[in-house]
Amino acid sequence: MTTKNGMMLAGMLSTVMLTGCLVTSRHHGEEVYLAPPLPALVVLETEPYYVQGGYHYHYRDNGWYYSRSRSGPWNSLPRDRYPRETRYQRGNSGRDGGRDSGHKGR
Repeated sequence: MTTKNGMMLAGMLSTVMLTGCLVTSRHHGEEVYLAPPLPALVVLETEPYYVQGGYHYHYRDNGWYYSRSRSGPWNSLPRDRYPRETRYQRGNSGRDGGRDSGHKGR
């Protein structure tokens, strides 16, 4: 493989691999976060928190927020990272009273 072809392949692979993460900039000296998108269906238990890939997600007022720690700081999750549907587990008293009715996120 030639160097030019190798560079093109590396560029294409990088583009494909990075599309699964969101990069947000913070104030000078603060950490940069990479937040993966949520799955198509998120089922919440009694509290509106979901943990995936080392990130904590909080569902509040029909919006999603993410953080590296449950105690925050919380950042708004872009809408293209929202799940298609959000539900509470049956028998749990989430915001829908445990009806498992679901919420369409997008």
